[in-house]
Amino acid sequence: MKPLRKRKNKLWLALLLSVSTLAIFILPTLWFRPWSINHFYLRSLVEQLIDEPQTLSELRLLEPLGLDFHSDDLHDYSLAGQTRTSALIKRQRDMLHGYRRNDLDATEQESYDVMAWFLDDVQRGLVQFPQHDYAINQLSSVHVTLPDFMINTHQVNNARDARNFVERVRKFDAAFTQVIAFAHEQAAKNIVPPRFILTKVRADAASFIQKGVADNPMLKHFDGKIAALADLNAEERSMLHDSLTEVIRDGVLPAYNRYIEAVDVLLAKATDDAGVWKLPDGDDYYAYKLRSSTTTELTPAQVHALGLAEVDRIQKEMRSILDANGFIDVPFAQAMQKLYDDPRFQYPDTKEARKQILVDYSAIIDEIAAKTDTLFDLKPSIGVKVDSVPHFMEVTSPQAYYKPAPLDRSGSGIFFANVYDVRSHAKFTMRSLAYHEAIPGHHFQITIAQELEALPMFRRLIPFTAYVEGWALYAEQLAAEHGFVDDPFDRLGYLSAQIFRAARLVVDTGIHVQRWTREQAIDYMMKVTGMAESEVVAEVERYAIWPGQACGYMIGRIKILDQRERARKELGAAFSMKKFHDAVLGGGAVPLTILEQRVDKLIAGNRF
Repeated sequence: MKPLRKRKNKLWLALLLSVSTLAIFILPTLWFRPWSINHFYLRSLVEQLIDEPQTLSELRLLEPLGLDFHSDDLHDYSLAGQTRTSALIKRQRDMLHGYRRNDLDATEQESYDVMAWFLDDVQRGLVQFPQHDYAINQLSSVHVTLPDFMINTHQVNNARDARNFVERVRKFDAAFTQVIAFAHEQAAKNIVPPRFILTKVRADAASFIQKGVADNPMLKHFDGKIAALADLNAEERSMLHDSLTEVIRDGVLPAYNRYIEAVDVLLAKATDDAGVWKLPDGDDYYAYKLRSSTTTELTPAQVHALGLAEVDRIQKEMRSILDANGFIDVPFAQAMQKLYDDPRFQYPDTKEARKQILVDYSAIIDEIAAKTDTLFDLKPSIGVKVDSVPHFMEVTSPQAYYKPAPLDRSGSGIFFANVYDVRSHAKFTMRSLAYHEAIPGHHFQITIAQELEALPMFRRLIPFTAYVEGWALYAEQLAAEHGFVDDPFDRLGYLSAQIFRAARLVVDTGIHVQRWTREQAIDYMMKVTGMAESEVVAEVERYAIWPGQACGYMIGRIKILDQRERARKELGAAFSMKKFHDAVLGGGAVPLTILEQRVDKLIAGNRF
C-alpha cells in the first residue's frame, strides 16, 4: 500500500504544481499584465472582439470550438459603447508600453510596432473625434449593414442557427434606437451629414419598408435556408417563419420608420456642404483621417499635388492608346465615353446579361489563378467565388467589393459585383477589377494573412487601408506587367482603374480641404476619367462620408512599387519577385513604414 500512497502523493503534487503554474500564467493573462507579450496580444484581441458579436460571426473563430454565445446578438452602437471601447484601447495601449521592446526578438518587435501604431491611431480618433464619423450614412449605417449581415454573414446550418437568426433580427429595434440617439447627439454638436447623403439614406430606408413583410429580403433568404435544414420538421419551419414575420412586421419595419423620422429631423439641419471642413475641428479631423488611411505623414496639399501629377501621367498614356485606335482629336472624356458606349464592350440591360457578367468575372479569375506560380510562393488555400451585390444595397453600393472567408473555412472569399448599372462593367475594365478584388488582389492578400499561423492572431486580422488597398491596386499593375492585360483596350481598362484612384487623391482633398462642392467633384472626376456618371456619383458621395479612406489606395500602391524598385536596385541579379512578394504578404497588413522595414530585411538577406 505504501508505494500506492506514494504514487498518489506524487500525483497530488503534480496536480498542485500544474494548478500553480496555470495560475502563474493564466491569472496575469486574464486580469493583470500577461507574462508573455503574445498572451497580451491574444487577450487584447479577445477583449476587443468580445463586444463585437457580428465580427465574431464574420470571423467564425469560436464556432469550431462549439461556442456560439454571440450568435444571437448585435454590436452595441451607442455612444456609451464607444466610450467603453475608448477606455479599453487606452488600457491596452498603456499595458503594451509596459513591455520592454528591446527585450523582444525581431519578429516580436515587428508585432509590437504594428500593435502600437494601431492602438495609438484608434485612441487618437476616439479621444479627439469621438462623434465625428457620421452615425447615419448611405454605406455603413444599420439600415444597410444589418440586413446585409443577416443575409451574407449569419450562417443558418441547423435549427439553433435559425432560432438565433430570429433573435438577432429581433434586436434590430435596439440597434436602430442606439444609432438614432447617437445621430441626435452628433447633431447637437453640429455634426450632420450632407443633405444629399441623407436624401439617399431616406430613399433606401423607404424602399426597404415598401417591400413589406412578405417580400422582405431577410425573410425570403431565411425561408430558403430553413427549407434545407434536416433537423427541422414542417411545423417547426412554419413556426420559425411566423416568428420572423412577426419580428419584421412589429419590430424591424417600425424601427425603419423611426429611422426615417430621425433622418427628416437631420435634413432640416443639413446643408449641401460635402466636406468635413464644416465640422467642429474639421481640418484636424481630416488630417487625422488622412494619416489613418495612408499610414503616412503626407499633408493634404502633398496628396492633392501627387494626385494631379498621377492623373496627368496616366492620362497621357491613355491618350496615346486612344489616338492609336481611332480617337485622334476626340476630347479625352468624350473618347472614353464612346468606348463605354461601344456595343463591343457593353452588356445589354437584361437579367440574363447581369448573370453573364458574374460568369465572365469567374472565368477571368479562373484564368489568372492558373498562372500565378511564377510570381508567388505564398498562396491561399481556398478559392474565391463571384456573387452579385444584394438588390437592396445596389443603388448606393460601390461597383464591387471583396468579403473574406470565415476563419473556419465554412465559406469561401466572395467578390461581390454590383450589376445594378451594367454600363459600369464595360468589358475592357473587367480584368483589372477582377485582379483587384480577387486574384492576385484582395483574395490573395487577405486570405494569405489569415493563414499565417506563425503570427499572432491580431496580425492575421488587422486592416490598414493603405496596405490592403495599395496591394490590390499593385496587383492590377502586376497582372498588366506580366501579360494578363495584353489587348490595347484591356490596357485602357487597366489605366482607367489607375486614373480613377489617382483622381481620388484630388477629389478627396478637394472636397474636405479645398471646399469643393459635390458637383465640382463629380464634374472633375467625369472629366479626367470618363467614367459613368452613376459610378462617379456613388464614389463622390462615398468620399463625403469616409474622408481620407479613398486616398489609401494610390498612396499604398506607390509605396509598394517604390519598395520593389529599391529592392531590385539593391539586390540586382539576386532580386526575386517571389521573395519580394513573400516579404510584402508574409507579415499581414502593416503600416507603410513597417512595410519599408520588412523590405530592409529582405535586402539585408535576413529571414522573416
